[in-house]
Amino acid sequence: MHKYIGKSIPRHDAREKATGLLKYAGDLKIEGLLYARLKTSEIAHGKLISVDAKKAEDESGVKAVYHHFNTPGYTYNEHQWMAGQEMIEDQVLFSETLRHYGDRVAMVVADNRETARIATQLVDMEIESLPVLIDPEHALDADAVKIHSESNLVFEKSIELGQVESVFSGAHRVVEDKIETPKQHHAAMEPHVCLAIPEANGHLTLVTPCQVVFQVQLIVAKAIGVPISHIRVIKANIGGSFGGKGQPTIEAPCAYAAMQLGKPVLLETDRLQSMTATKTRHASIGWIKSVVDESGIIRARDLSMLVDTGAYCTNGQAIVMAMAKKYFRLYEIENTRFSGKSVYTNTPVGGACRGYGSPQVHAVTEIHMDNLAREMDMDPVELRLKNLIQPFAKDPLGGPAIGEAQAVECVQRGAEAFNWKERYAYKNDASARFKRGVGMACATHGNGYHGAYPDFINMSLKMHADGKLVLNAALHDLGCGTVTSIQQIVAEVLDVSPYDVHVLEADTSVNPYDSAGTQASRVTYVCGGAAKKAAEEMKINLLKFAGEMLKCPIEKLYVEDSQVKLCESPRENSSKCAVTYEEILAYAYLVKQEEVKSEVTYQSPGNPGVYAANFAQVIVDTFTGHVTITDFLAVHDIGKAINRDFVEGQIHGGVQMSLGMALMEEMDFNAKGILQSRNFSKYHIFNAPEMPEVKTILIETGEDGGPFGAKSVGEVCAVAAAPAVINAINHALGTRISKLPATPERIVEAVCALED
Repeated sequence: MHKYIGKSIPRHDAREKATGLLKYAGDLKIEGLLYARLKTSEIAHGKLISVDAKKAEDESGVKAVYHHFNTPGYTYNEHQWMAGQEMIEDQVLFSETLRHYGDRVAMVVADNRETARIATQLVDMEIESLPVLIDPEHALDADAVKIHSESNLVFEKSIELGQVESVFSGAHRVVEDKIETPKQHHAAMEPHVCLAIPEANGHLTLVTPCQVVFQVQLIVAKAIGVPISHIRVIKANIGGSFGGKGQPTIEAPCAYAAMQLGKPVLLETDRLQSMTATKTRHASIGWIKSVVDESGIIRARDLSMLVDTGAYCTNGQAIVMAMAKKYFRLYEIENTRFSGKSVYTNTPVGGACRGYGSPQVHAVTEIHMDNLAREMDMDPVELRLKNLIQPFAKDPLGGPAIGEAQAVECVQRGAEAFNWKERYAYKNDASARFKRGVGMACATHGNGYHGAYPDFINMSLKMHADGKLVLNAALHDLGCGTVTSIQQIVAEVLDVSPYDVHVLEADTSVNPYDSAGTQASRVTYVCGGAAKKAAEEMKINLLKFAGEMLKCPIEKLYVEDSQVKLCESPRENSSKCAVTYEEILAYAYLVKQEEVKSEVTYQSPGNPGVYAANFAQVIVDTFTGHVTITDFLAVHDIGKAINRDFVEGQIHGGVQMSLGMALMEEMDFNAKGILQSRNFSKYHIFNAPEMPEVKTILIETGEDGGPFGAKSVGEVCAVAAAPAVINAINHALGTRISKLPATPERIVEAVCALED
């Protein structure tokens, strides 16, 4: 029985957030602060001929205007997070060629926000318009406009297991689908913001809500041409990210202005710029076909993914590989192939977004699974159960072990709790306006980078004179409770109050190095594992000192309530049966002349899979195309919950984001590449009144290598809801909707097509 693990302990900063005392980067006030604003492209493709900034510069209060012709042209890739990685570097501070609506054209710095806003409108430019490419399917055509060089192909990869072609050539029936997923805005409440503060001797401090401080440090140094050691990055309190702040976007131009002017500069984006000048979820198109035998075993599958990376590469290579790895770790299919390509288009740039390829690839496979079941006249649950990967199966690609892999358990437990068989058997009245249907979908994700990239973190844990602890590590709490979860892990090992553990957040000048920050669902499994190891080594040190003080071997000691105690009654000549942590520290200082601390370098021990099954019931209005989700169940294989409320909160938020992908969230561009859904009045997200009650079931069978058996949940929870709802709509209507989101217009169109 654990004292703190699995308990719903409130966030360490809950009171400050609830009362508005917590300060975000945009709230910070510094003497002499200047304000910057970006001017972004209003066309999707063009060459910058000239910039006339005189009117803007003459505006009272304007300090500088920066653009392509007066800034350096060092190339970089915002996706690079570790020195030495080789990536396509196709970005600069301000490009001569404008490659998407929202591309950076110029930046005005002034002594107040309003002046900066007005002055950006006074910057005149001469731009030569170029042909626009927005359809990724045409990106590789011979006559397609070339966005960067001789080809719009960014990356391609094909992986095959077994004899795919031979099975397809001998098959009597092949089921095929084409399924499309949209570009999606992260929709964090806090827009992108960065504060740059010049220091002495050419150094600079950046305060930014980010996910990887060492990545920001690396990219800013490359982009503005200064030594990396001159850049300090402090992770600010963050008002939401979901991957959108996982790659540096506005930090480099902000840093450049501060260095040039010798004054602190705050750069903020508005909502439109957050949508167009930062990152989006990659749009994708998947072509998938399968052969199934009469018993329901999938004998062969072929999936081809086309990924729209937008106007710059960023992670256009990595996202394809991420899709491939997740594709092979959900179902056991002897003969299967994955082919992936990413291409440039004149649209806003794709980047990290919650799920990192899983939402796209599993939307394709899971909608296809229901279509397979329909062709086979088989229950979709039964079809999945016949093909899902089993616990402790080997990774098909030879990667790290998948571990417990409770995918089957998720489906079985979920189907029973959801009353699936009875609901699935329900028949709608053919003439009814409102139709009811159910759908389900599965998903998998990982736990860090082990097996693909270096995945390690350094931590130190030390004790103060009052027995309280401070953990020094480059941690990034994105609002999901990372700090509190780490407190719980340390507190469990040392039997102290979690609030007696002070956890530092990321600062490149204070923290030891972390290889990857908050990405790849690694925080609980990797960073939590490191915190547990640091606490265990601290415990050994405490027992060692206490053993000397109590004159007994450490095997006869244990920790309890911030003390080290004897396992048995004290000796006759001693009345001492326990020593407090404060007493141990005093002994270490005065007698041993040592600090009570531990320092660890922790390398991830593996990369097991996490699994989920989502179940949805919907009612569809066939006249208007409106969908109401009446019931929703999310079942998750998480190993062990560190903080139960945090886990359920992650699931609720992930479902909300995925439902948006299913029904309403879409960055819609016209033929000229101009974004039409440019604010929240046109880009719709699920609001609280529209959300169904999300019920959860947690499968907690433990996972070797995870702290107390825990593994990730924060990204996998944003994957299965979308295909589950699409499948429910198709079940209700008898349609085969395959383009997301299933907007009312697309639903009505599908219904009308059935009637024709």
